[in-house]
Amino acid sequence: KEWLSKGHGEYREIPSERDFFQEVKESKNVICHFYRDTTFRCQIMDKHLTVLAKKHIETKFLKLNAEKSPFLCERLRIKVIPTLALIKDGKTQDYVVGFTDLGNTDDFTTETLEWRLGCADVINYR
Repeated sequence: KEWLSKGHGEYREIPSERDFFQEVKESKNVICHFYRDTTFRCQIMDKHLTVLAKKHIETKFLKLNAEKSPFLCERLRIKVIPTLALIKDGKTQDYVVGFTDLGNTDDFTTETLEWRLGCADVINYR
């Protein structure tokens, strides 16, 4: 219940960089997708993250428009879109940059992404 009250269990967009810091502060595990509307691969990532957000309510799933968050993109050294920032206890532990870790294909499975997120210990994956 506490997780759900903090926005876990759904994949949602946050409007600004300021919101990012607040969201990260209130949850132990956060996955933030830095995306751009014009990047087709971001839509592929969205599809998988929507499924995983419902399955892994122990983690907060967010998305943030990279074009509206230049400060964060610079601070987190985000150069490739899509990039997932994997955050644990308020600190960025790992990144999933593009689709390199996911088989370098647009056809990767949700399970492949789930496995990769599990490797970073940002979701409970067995």
